[in-house]
Amino acid sequence: MGINRRQFLKATGISLGAVGAGLSGFDFDAWAEEHEKAEVEISPSLCNVCASHCGMWIHVKNDRVWKVTGHEDNDRSLGRLCPRAHGGIDWVYDPDRIDQPLKKTEDGNFEPVSWDEALDDIADRLQQILDEEGPESVFYAHNPRRTGVFYGNRLMHSLGVNTICTHNAACNTARTVGFNATMGGVPTPDLANSEYMLLLGRNYGGGIRTNQLKGLQEAVRKGAEIICVDPRQNDTATIADEWIPIRPGSDMALVLAMSKIIVDEELYDEEFIEEYTYGFEEFAENLDEYTPEWAELLTDIPAEDIERMARDLAEAAPAAFVHPNWRGAFGCNYENSTETARAVSCLNALLGNANAEGGLRFYHGPDTGSLDEDEYPAPPVPDTRRADGAGEDDGFPLATSHGLPHLLAEKMLEGEVNAGIVRHHNPVRNFPDYDHMSSGFDALDLLVVFETQMSETALVADYVLPECSFAEREEVIESRGGKQGTLAMRTQAISKIHPETRSYDDIIVDLAERLEVDEYFQFSLDDVNRAILEPYDISLEEFKQKGSMMVDVPEPDEAPVFNTETGKFQFYSDEFERHGAPPVVSWISPDTGLDVEDNQFRLVQGKEAIHSHTATANTPQLAQITKDYNTNRLWINAERASEMGISDGDEVKISSEIFSDRCNVKVTERIHPETVYVHGGYGNRTPFYSTAQKIDSINPNDFVKYQKESIVGHAMINEVMVEIEKV
Repeated sequence: MGINRRQFLKATGISLGAVGAGLSGFDFDAWAEEHEKAEVEISPSLCNVCASHCGMWIHVKNDRVWKVTGHEDNDRSLGRLCPRAHGGIDWVYDPDRIDQPLKKTEDGNFEPVSWDEALDDIADRLQQILDEEGPESVFYAHNPRRTGVFYGNRLMHSLGVNTICTHNAACNTARTVGFNATMGGVPTPDLANSEYMLLLGRNYGGGIRTNQLKGLQEAVRKGAEIICVDPRQNDTATIADEWIPIRPGSDMALVLAMSKIIVDEELYDEEFIEEYTYGFEEFAENLDEYTPEWAELLTDIPAEDIERMARDLAEAAPAAFVHPNWRGAFGCNYENSTETARAVSCLNALLGNANAEGGLRFYHGPDTGSLDEDEYPAPPVPDTRRADGAGEDDGFPLATSHGLPHLLAEKMLEGEVNAGIVRHHNPVRNFPDYDHMSSGFDALDLLVVFETQMSETALVADYVLPECSFAEREEVIESRGGKQGTLAMRTQAISKIHPETRSYDDIIVDLAERLEVDEYFQFSLDDVNRAILEPYDISLEEFKQKGSMMVDVPEPDEAPVFNTETGKFQFYSDEFERHGAPPVVSWISPDTGLDVEDNQFRLVQGKEAIHSHTATANTPQLAQITKDYNTNRLWINAERASEMGISDGDEVKISSEIFSDRCNVKVTERIHPETVYVHGGYGNRTPFYSTAQKIDSINPNDFVKYQKESIVGHAMINEVMVEIEKV
């Protein structure tokens, strides 16, 4: 692509009036020809648009990102990238990027400050809070990827802080707890070899991982039967053998009824049940009332279809599974999500599919080294109380260490939490009840946010510290398990665009020195990465050229070993019983119930292929797709819409008990009549996202009140009823 004289002047910021004085003797044609012929160099990296961190190559020309392509030696990408990765290049050159440290002033605005001023003040204020209120009053919240975990957790532990939270409570906490209680971990579906898969809300076409799409494609090619159960016909359902619309929040009833059919008709794997499970008799006895007819009344799925799916699933076993998805139908959605996850796990156990080809497999991860503890001592993991109650006997003892950030906001308002650090995470926007989250984080005595853009969480920060973009920084090597293990890292592809931005590891080390805990950081990033690579015959310099490599890992154990109290699959959970939760999975209704009144709908949300929550709404290329295809509309059932006099494209008012807003509708037969749906990637509230401001849409989190699921405390993001009226 060529560049003309006017484009050159615009790019360099030189005015036409200055041409004579500033460019005297400058040969524009020669300059343009030289830069046009410049070589394209490629650097390995990891995509930063979503949490999957797919391997990529960044193609650079004239020290500018030209394009990205998938890394062929990375298990997530396998040489392919999704649309979000390609659009994410724009983050690097986004005019809305934060390019210097910012401090909030007394009038609520932000002013630029130097790094020394910012870090000195942060260290002084944080130390004062630690001294006066104790480490229990401080937290760290982030999207848990390797660099943030290594440096962020190490700093928190050195300060005695134990409250470390992630986004999981709005993603997969219920799923993880449910599967941990039964299987001792969360397995991975062997998609490519499956003969029958039941997807409860899992949308491979929306929540994309390119390697999984390849596995799904292989399963389709081999003739696998794919059943999608979802209130709407999602992207994956359009290629499935069958889409079965279900009443939102009733998935557990379907799973229990299917389990009853398999148990009553003795279609389960008797050898597996006998040798590898604990508490089967109690589980089987508890299924008596969960008939297909009972489930039909709750789910809206005909009893004969429930029976058919149960028998077909059992017939295909063990090369069959019910998907253990994140978010989906039971990651964090309803009051019954944890129990739904346990029910799904139990149904899989009846199939005897643990570590079976085409079933659910526990893959091994690659061996990695670590820093020498004698030379580089790590701080002890503190035993101080967690402020969010995760894992605490008087809080949510069954919750995972990924924590409960939405509950933290309550503690902030009560004055029990006083300071926090947030990195690569936007809890204010991406948890339900914006006012609750915003007011909580705003109440802190000190909030430090590491960001590249002025997110909603950054808006309420005391300091916003600008990181380099993912193309401008190097990070800690990541390791992943799978059919093949993978080691991967992000390398610096281009020079820093904004001189005052810094990498996270560099900032943390600088802050640690000011907090007088730098004894735990007497190493370089290269030292960390060399230690990780120690088991392999490759130097760090060589690995930086490769960026990703797949390594052999052991095959999953043929005889499954479950990481539970008994070492077996647990239909009966003694741990749940000790903490007052049902030891055997039993039906629990969603908090809103399952009945709807006239003009009332359940509002549900989900992913789409072109956006990662609200993080990419400010990306021009992806925003343009939204505009071109009207993907930001509210889905409503055609029959219900007709009854209400609503036509496709009409504007409606949508109201819950805490919020009202307006949007345009998509009238379709592809959604359950009691349901309205909207993608979760719109409705930013920050005025600093200039592109996102041009997309007029709602954010589903605004309509959902602050609430806590009773077993593990996760955010119940779909527990809301709304009313719709034509404007």
